[in-house]
Amino acid sequence: MAITTDTIKELRDITGISVMQCKKALEESDGDMDKAVILLRKKGAKDAEKKSDRTLGAGAIAAYIHGNGSVGAMVELSCETDFVSKNEEFRQVAYDIAMHIAAQNPKYKAEKDIPEADKEKAKEVFIKEVADKPDDMKEKILEGKLASHFKEQVLLDQTFIKNPELTIADLVQNAVQKFGEKVEISHFVRLSTIDS
Repeated sequence: MAITTDTIKELRDITGISVMQCKKALEESDGDMDKAVILLRKKGAKDAEKKSDRTLGAGAIAAYIHGNGSVGAMVELSCETDFVSKNEEFRQVAYDIAMHIAAQNPKYKAEKDIPEADKEKAKEVFIKEVADKPDDMKEKILEGKLASHFKEQVLLDQTFIKNPELTIADLVQNAVQKFGEKVEISHFVRLSTIDS
C-alpha cells in the first residue's frame, strides 16, 4: 500500500505522535493503519519504560469543572522540564485527564495503590458468587471478577472517555513518546456535590 501524506496525517490524528514516527510505523507495517497503531503503542511502552527512572522536575496542574458546576477534578501531570510543561499540547493532555477523572470517578491511580483491605472486601463478595462453580475454575473466575471490578476504579486502567481505543495509561505513554520525556500522573482529586 502506498504511504501518502494523508495516511501519515490520519495516523498522526489517531495517535498524536510525530509525523516522522508515524511515517516510520507505516513503512514498517507496509501501510497497514491498524498495525502501525500497534507498533507505535508498543514503541511508546518501551520509551516509557526507558525513561521511568528519570527525575520529574516540572509539570502542569489542570482543572475541569462540569458545566452544571456539581462535579470537578484536578490533576497534576508531571514531566521533566519546564519546556514540556509549558507546551499547550501537554497542558491539553492534563486537562483531558482531569475531565476524564470528573466523568469516571476513579478511586485509585494504579493497581498497586489498592489497599489490601479493599481487595479482601471485594474478594469476600466474589467468593460467594463463584461458590457453585467447579473447584478447578473457581480461582480463575475469582481473579477475573476482581480484575474487572477494580479496572473500573483504577485511573490508569480505565478506558479514556474521549477515545475508547486508549486507556489512561496509553494516553500517558503517548505523551512520553510525543514529548520525549518521562510523564506521570502525580496526584488527582475529584469533588462532587452529588453522590456519584
